[in-house]
Amino acid sequence: MKTVRLVLALLALTLIAPWQSAKAADVICYNCPPEWADWASMLKAIKADLKYDIPHDNKNSGQALAQILAEKSNPVGDIGYFGVTFGMKAKAQDALEPYKPAHWDQVPAGLKDPDGYWTTIHSGTLGLFVNKDALGGKPVPACWKDLLKPDYKGMVGYLDPSSAAVGYVGAVAVNLALSGSPTNFDPAISFFKELRKNDPIVPKQTSYARVVSGEMPILFDYDFNAYRAKYSEKGNFEFVIPCEGSVVFPYVVGLVKNAPDREKAKKVMDYLLSDKGQAIWTNAYLRPARPIELPASVKGKFLPDSDYARAKSVDWGEMENVQKAFVDRYLAEVR
Repeated sequence: MKTVRLVLALLALTLIAPWQSAKAADVICYNCPPEWADWASMLKAIKADLKYDIPHDNKNSGQALAQILAEKSNPVGDIGYFGVTFGMKAKAQDALEPYKPAHWDQVPAGLKDPDGYWTTIHSGTLGLFVNKDALGGKPVPACWKDLLKPDYKGMVGYLDPSSAAVGYVGAVAVNLALSGSPTNFDPAISFFKELRKNDPIVPKQTSYARVVSGEMPILFDYDFNAYRAKYSEKGNFEFVIPCEGSVVFPYVVGLVKNAPDREKAKKVMDYLLSDKGQAIWTNAYLRPARPIELPASVKGKFLPDSDYARAKSVDWGEMENVQKAFVDRYLAEVR
């Protein structure tokens, strides 16, 4: 009988523990992973300056939105962090409520919802994050089409474009670079079909550590992750903006509708757009949302402006409208 009581007590603890953990946090931010965009440093700064505990959260944009929607009748999360297309989806599905953080007026019009449902906090340029030591002597690929060569079999990774924002951004980048358009994703579908022959690795979540370890020598990823590895990890890493071109992509935050800790969440969103918050993003090699000049010490670590000239801004509202059609084709024809 004692054994039965002990088992029941342990079971009760396991059921209560996650609830206690969530309640112990001051603010819940869905999709704030420590290895992505150096959220680890940002959350430490928020703890130091605002005294708020925000737990790490390793979702991707799609998973974050799915959880917010699943909890709609009894919200747990306070803030959602998304690739911009998922921010738009969150607004469309009534998952967010409007809030214009401090300095919102300094964010360019194309980088925020006009009613404040989502606001860009930083952006990145999509390219190739390469672990040169893991290439086995093969050259660093310079172009998207290089990845189709048998030399790179089993070496190329990209996040699942049917789930992760960066996965879809990679598909858009490839498509536009290879002469596609918002109404013609044939080039991207053909590319991913060909890439399948090279046994690509297709995770659903951020894979920074797998590139650093050498398990995944080449990953479709943003400049900020590649620079972080290049300047802070042991090994030889490089960021490549493919010769055919690429795209720039904004990342946004939104206030969850009926957030349980709404006022604290608003202060966190203010902090992300503050002078100090924006400077923290630049130290993580992200482009700030507000028109703040990159510190010289940071700018010198980026590729030359001539390389960045190949990375274009696109209408992500339009890209969001055609995303489902692409994902349907990808699932039917590629995966």
